Amino acid sequence: MTDDASDAADTVRAHVFVSGTVQGVYYRASTRDAARERDVDGWVRNLDDGRVEAVFEGPESAVEEMVEWCHTGSPAASVEDVAVEYETPEGESGFRVRW
Repeated sequence: MTDDASDAADTVRAHVFVSGTVQGVYYRASTRDAARERDVDGWVRNLDDGRVEAVFEGPESAVEEMVEWCHTGSPAASVEDVAVEYETPEGESGFRVRW
């Protein structure tokens, strides 16, 4: 097995929905910065219902760190709930804020 195949096998994808006071409090920008610090790929966006949706792809330990980070989020956020669904990785590249 090559290193690339091993790396691919260790990649996980978490699809996260965060509720609470998470819009208008720099949650998306803070999520982007935290993900980039951990070399996690994916995206984050606001939903019309007031939640924030994010996808994190990368090594399992780094993705789990991001899921844990979501429970606190940006300093001004007040997180009430974090729902996580694990999915098949889709090969995200980089981390961006989606509109």
